[in-house]
Amino acid sequence: MNKRIILTASFFGAIAVLLGAFGAHGLKNSIDAPSLAIWQKGVEYQFYHTFALLYLSTFARYRNKLINIAYFCFTFGIILFSGSLYLLATRSILNLNFTEFIGPITPIGGLLFVLGWIMLFFAAFKDK
Repeated sequence: MNKRIILTASFFGAIAVLLGAFGAHGLKNSIDAPSLAIWQKGVEYQFYHTFALLYLSTFARYRNKLINIAYFCFTFGIILFSGSLYLLATRSILNLNFTEFIGPITPIGGLLFVLGWIMLFFAAFKDK
């Protein structure tokens, strides 16, 4: 489990760096300032939860079910929250017409983040 968590965090960390650089250099002339702020918020939260995943790896040796749940919450939270923000930010250049379906996905990702932090709290509380 520890290896899986570290591999996932490494992947998300590398993608966050690439997407952050792409937003700062590749998108700044293609999308408006509010959309660029949405993009940056996606990168920001992806980084926060990449670090949360790395911290989870320190608990993985205990084979705690709560850590596994937190892992899935953080992982799918990144995909849903940050992923939906990336799509919303670039909807004008991607010509996305289904943004009314993307918008409600963002809070689901946020809820997964909150659940992940709650699971981490209980895992730490349970740890001896």
